Amino acid sequence: MGRYEIRLSGAGGQGMILAGIILAEAGVMVDDLNVSQSQSYGPESRGGASRAEVVFDEDQIDFPKVIKPDLLVCLTQEAFEQYGRDLKNYGVIIADSNIDISKIDSELKDNIYQLDILDLAAKKIGKEISANMIVLGIIARIIQKKISVEFIKKAIIEKVPPKTVDDNIEAFELGFDLKLDKRSYAYGRI
Repeated sequence: MGRYEIRLSGAGGQGMILAGIILAEAGVMVDDLNVSQSQSYGPESRGGASRAEVVFDEDQIDFPKVIKPDLLVCLTQEAFEQYGRDLKNYGVIIADSNIDISKIDSELKDNIYQLDILDLAAKKIGKEISANMIVLGIIARIIQKKISVEFIKKAIIEKVPPKTVDDNIEAFELGFDLKLDKRSYAYGRI
């Protein structure tokens, strides 16, 4: 597999930090896989920029932060403008449909999945905060050859408050079932 890097970015309060923690926990459940997780957020707890990074590698991880992501999630325009160009050549961007991607380099346009993540969370689950679980479902579908969907579900159950488990699993499954255009070969990368 080699090193595989994921960066989840958005605004504080969108749950990207929790999504990163859950991904890392799921990765720990895989035999012979090393995992590193880091996070940063602005001084504001809600609304400021936030990002979580997860690195998977079968070898020892000598640098724990993302260098150039294989998979990038952007839920805000600010996140997209800050990180949208910082991607491996074959990397994939998952962006909310409200993000203006017109300024992205043309060679990356086929690697962008623009989905109604925030809108689906608000309308189908009833809580925009559920966007992070929809994102995890999308990621799980992309990386399922290396990290079991069941491991990610188990990590969700362990990390979210017990009374929210059903809503979180519902949002996860909604994301997993979204139709992705197979324009990128990232499906087999990890």
